Amino acid sequence: MTKKIVAIWAQDENGLIGKGDRLPWYLPADWAHFKETTTGHTMVMGRITFDGMGKRALPNRHTLVLTTDKSYQVESDRVTVLHGVEEVLDWHHQQGGTLFVLGGGQIFTAFAPYIEELIVTDIQGQFEGDSFFPETFPMEEFQLQSEQFRPKDEANPVDFIIKNYKRREK
Repeated sequence: MTKKIVAIWAQDENGLIGKGDRLPWYLPADWAHFKETTTGHTMVMGRITFDGMGKRALPNRHTLVLTTDKSYQVESDRVTVLHGVEEVLDWHHQQGGTLFVLGGGQIFTAFAPYIEELIVTDIQGQFEGDSFFPETFPMEEFQLQSEQFRPKDEANPVDFIIKNYKRREK
């Protein structure tokens, strides 16, 4: 089974990725894309991101929660709590498949050296929020492979572009 690590996130024109512990926008078409892309795979996220999801595992996916809090527990057979990047990488190498890195910012930074692909939803607008994609993330190490424009409609109030990147050959 192929083993790869892919970061996936949505951001507005200013790199905003969150408001409190939630997304600052509601775009059903992007949510459908996220669901289709990640279903059947494993996702890793930080504790704050997981808590913001109501501490619930998304259907048909396994969730790894990364936290330094050794006492943090989740009662679900679809959630595994781990305490370091190496633990996550070891778990992933034993399981195989695709590991999706969901954030937040510290998690994207911690996994940056291991990420092979990026799936970025660029939302064509500016929103209010307090969490931004890390400016220190090495975007220059990735090359745009494709992009798909999604126009706004009745359900999706703004245009967005889904961009796929691959890590550049060294």
